[in-house]
Amino acid sequence: MFSVHGERTPGFKLALAIVVGLVLTIPLFLVWLLVYDRKTQSEEATASITEGWGGAQTMNGPVLVIPYRTTTTETAVENGQSVTRTRDVRRELTLAPETVGLTTDVRPEVRKRSIYEAVVYDARVGGDARFSLPPDFAQSGVDPSQMDLGKAELRFGLSDARGLGANPSVKADGIPLRLQPGGGSSGGQGFFAWIDASAIGAKPISIHFEFNFRGNQSLSLFPNAGDTAWKVHSTWASPSFAGAFLPEGRNVDAKGFDAVYRIGNLALGRSLISTGDPAAAQTVAPTDASGQPQVQTAQISLIQPVDPYSQVNRATKYGFLFIGFTFLALLMFDVIGGVRVSAVEYLLMGAALVLFFVLLLAFAEVIGFTPAYVVASAAIAGLNTAYSAAVLASWNRAAFIGGLLVALYGVLYILLSLEAFSLLIGSLLLFAALAGVMYATRRIDWGGRRAADA
Repeated sequence: MFSVHGERTPGFKLALAIVVGLVLTIPLFLVWLLVYDRKTQSEEATASITEGWGGAQTMNGPVLVIPYRTTTTETAVENGQSVTRTRDVRRELTLAPETVGLTTDVRPEVRKRSIYEAVVYDARVGGDARFSLPPDFAQSGVDPSQMDLGKAELRFGLSDARGLGANPSVKADGIPLRLQPGGGSSGGQGFFAWIDASAIGAKPISIHFEFNFRGNQSLSLFPNAGDTAWKVHSTWASPSFAGAFLPEGRNVDAKGFDAVYRIGNLALGRSLISTGDPAAAQTVAPTDASGQPQVQTAQISLIQPVDPYSQVNRATKYGFLFIGFTFLALLMFDVIGGVRVSAVEYLLMGAALVLFFVLLLAFAEVIGFTPAYVVASAAIAGLNTAYSAAVLASWNRAAFIGGLLVALYGVLYILLSLEAFSLLIGSLLLFAALAGVMYATRRIDWGGRRAADA
């Protein structure tokens, strides 16, 4: 089966090409590990660049927190008898605003260190809120006479307070408030102000606020008002809108983006009044099927247009395609053209094909993915073309190998660019290749039986 009169049979040559191809899967897998390692280093470098600037920010508020007193009844067993006691406790009522209208101007900046870069931003927020007791306040179970309106707190939340800018401004009915650090007197992230809310029973309280903060990667809003209107503007041209709420209107072009959100508390699934934990009232939404709380935010991410590591990672998955097509061309010259190709020659040309992905990764970190792709593909196509000219003893045959590689690199780039159609294009390409091989080899005696019988 493997030789006829000292000559290798076509079946043996096919088996040889398959074995060498399988051997090359080891360095191809190592290249994939190299891409993963470099991506991890990039993430660590990005974290180092943004350290101290502020993380991915989530803002919420304002909310009005009013302390009140209530009576609780406790039953305990003492000396075998049930004893009931009542005592006064201090609790907090959290009142969300009827309406909140805020605008955010996001100013991005790309920061670099060596070959790595990260996107950070400076956000400027301004807005107005209106607080009033709802008509059905009596349903809350809180006695208005037990509310200490003079010691209310106006709270603003920010997930990473390190990024908070200097001198935030908050006014209540035109009167500036003195701000305190933390999400409230009981702790938390953000800032707050003590406010006399005694007039809230007679008229609404109007709040105007302005503050700046820094962050990176993404900006999120946790809406909690009866009606939240949020307008966002930025010069970043590649935003990603995610989260539980998407903008009603958006405009994205090369100059940046504008987005408009409009969210009502009916969509939030929460009342404007909460008598539970105020921190939970700001950060917890309805639970999912497993009983875990869902955080409902509107999120905008400032994504990089091209991630070279994900692109190279996807490209390595097509490494078998390159090796398979090149080996197939060599096999056809060996079986049909009568040019003997040794295992070492298969191995060297396959190693060059694997080296393409290493070159692609190395250049992509420095000059970007597309220029790196051109440089790496030209280098490997040229190298294998020159080597195959010696192996196949013909520049015409080598030109076919070179043309095949150029076509493969072109198709791969299209596959990487058209992610949605990559499977369709790849499957059609494989079908065409298989049909061509079946046609070209339809009369080949793979096992050498015909020659042996003769």
